[in-house]
Amino acid sequence: MNQDASYFFCGIGGSGMLPLALIVQAQGGRIEGSDRALDQGRTPEKFDWLRAHGVTLHPQDGSGVTRANQTVIATGAVEDTVPDIGAARRVRATIKTRPQLLSELFNAAPTSVGVAGTSGKSTITGMIAWILSRIDRNPTVVNGAVMKNFADADHPFASALIGGPDLFVAEVDESDGSIARYDPTVAVVSNISLDHKSMEELRELFGGFTARATTAVLNLDNPETAALAQALPTGKAITFALGEEKADLSGHDLLPLPTGMKFRLIEGWSEYDVVLNVPGAHNVANALAALGATKALGVPTAQAVKALESFAGIRRRMEVVGTVNDITVIDDFAHNPDKIAATLKTLHAFDGRLLILFQPHGFGPLKLMKSEFIDGFAGLMRETDVLLMPEPVYYGGTTDRSVGSEDIASGVRAAGRQAEALPTRADCGDRIVELAQPGDRIIVMGARDDTLSSFAAELLGRLDQSAG
Repeated sequence: MNQDASYFFCGIGGSGMLPLALIVQAQGGRIEGSDRALDQGRTPEKFDWLRAHGVTLHPQDGSGVTRANQTVIATGAVEDTVPDIGAARRVRATIKTRPQLLSELFNAAPTSVGVAGTSGKSTITGMIAWILSRIDRNPTVVNGAVMKNFADADHPFASALIGGPDLFVAEVDESDGSIARYDPTVAVVSNISLDHKSMEELRELFGGFTARATTAVLNLDNPETAALAQALPTGKAITFALGEEKADLSGHDLLPLPTGMKFRLIEGWSEYDVVLNVPGAHNVANALAALGATKALGVPTAQAVKALESFAGIRRRMEVVGTVNDITVIDDFAHNPDKIAATLKTLHAFDGRLLILFQPHGFGPLKLMKSEFIDGFAGLMRETDVLLMPEPVYYGGTTDRSVGSEDIASGVRAAGRQAEALPTRADCGDRIVELAQPGDRIIVMGARDDTLSSFAAELLGRLDQSAG
């Protein structure tokens, strides 16, 4: 990378953009940026931190894009209606999407690990990062969420890990098709299910991704990833599964703990007792995926298992905010049917009513997966659980708003479970405080909105006041 290159990140505070900006800065690039959240006064501490670390911030009105030698990075679709993009075209600056830039950095590394799949990507990426760091492999890592092991007072937004140039690990996204840009040494696919694209498109994208890799790490428990494993030449896939001994790595005798899991790992003729400090069977599967990836890089399994014992998890992945008056508040990223199912199954391994706030991350996903959302909640909620939904996140535009939260709530009620749709998240918060009783667990679910975490913390504070 040109040491004097100048980059302008449009949406620099986003979970995908911020870590990429930090990697580019570490490689010598000069960083500027804008963000709608900055203009709206949301998450000011994030932008204060960026300024303190040498990033120049501008309003998202095009005023920061003034030179042809700037490379403007857009989050996804490059739309002229975004002022920064319009300004870039006027001054003839180079425009790239985030996936373009990330894939260029990724493909330039001699060894690369791409982590893909519908669910589990951020956790698997974090696990791989932690294992490699613990054995001094010094990886550079771009994740879509904060890795708690690497977060401290100086690095509160540790979704990137600045390491050496020889080993690059990245969470790879299929939702926009950009997975087609990546040529990984190791391709990890956790699972494939309906989320943003049709199954036909997903099969083509993931099939190409694994075919381009030297080694693919694939889940035999998921029919789609198992089919990918069948299609690859002998010796190209490392497989994993829960309870399936024909997999290269298999997890057995899963034992839920209040804050984690124990299980027995079988690898050929070897067995290991594994302890995780993150809960749920889905995290056992995530651990197997990470162990498969590090195995492909030549890491001894015993060393990798030892490192996983101290893996602290990913921010907003069933993260306990606190407990007051025997009521626990949990902050969680779950936003599609698979992720929601994993969270509810994990929480129901222990007693206690769930008060579930689910803020949909868009009208589009609600319409695409209406029946899956209804079936998922209705099938996994207990009779005493309560689902509360505000309207989806909406920042303007031409989105089809024909399916809203009430459509989901009414479907869940029709199936015999308790669900309410309220106009705003604040209304849902009031209702939760009204309903909450000792023994309850409040789960705040949703994506693409950093203020959900502060909302969860505020709920805990309100419950503390009401208890006092």
